[in-house]
Amino acid sequence: MLALLIQTLNITAPVFAMLFMGVLLKRIHLIDDNFNRVASQLVFNVCMPALLFLGIYHADLAAAVKPGVLLYFIVATLAGFGIAWGMAIWRSPMADRGIYTQGAFRGNNGVIGLALAASLYGDYGISLGAVLAGLVILMYNSLSAVVLAVYSPDLKSDPWSICKSIFSNPLIISVLVAAPMAYGQVPLPNWLLTSGDYLAQMTLPLALICIGGTLSPA
Repeated sequence: MLALLIQTLNITAPVFAMLFMGVLLKRIHLIDDNFNRVASQLVFNVCMPALLFLGIYHADLAAAVKPGVLLYFIVATLAGFGIAWGMAIWRSPMADRGIYTQGAFRGNNGVIGLALAASLYGDYGISLGAVLAGLVILMYNSLSAVVLAVYSPDLKSDPWSICKSIFSNPLIISVLVAAPMAYGQVPLPNWLLTSGDYLAQMTLPLALICIGGTLSPA
């Protein structure tokens, strides 16, 4: 039992240490809300796309793609989305239904999930996690774009506008570009892979610090 506890702490402690680092830095005023906003944009527009791209690009897709796991995730996500939307129709006013639904069915499988996979399995965990994360991001963003467009007066809800919103997302672009390159084993220059790896290594620590910064009390 003690060995299991120590193993669990070794896996989860680095993740929560970064979260609490964000809380501490916010409390002592070394970071602020503006830092969290700018750093979050950097993470989700630059660093995480690089992480997902390289994770999928370097993955052994024959071993990483588990049809049963992917099918389970698809069914579970669609079911959760349907239940959340139904609850929104039942319980929320019209203007809040899109926000309620997209907030209720999404999990934090991107940052926290990848961080735990990296802590447990290292680079191998990043590669395997990136494959599922690609599907996670594609489904979460696609379903969120649909439900938000339906209820938002400022967003167009026609299929073209929804598709444009989905496929202009940097995370989705990185997944869609990486998958065929990984299958085709398209070679990339070492300098480009190394530069991308610098960006990818920033992703999880910076994202976790930003999450901790947003959890910090005013």
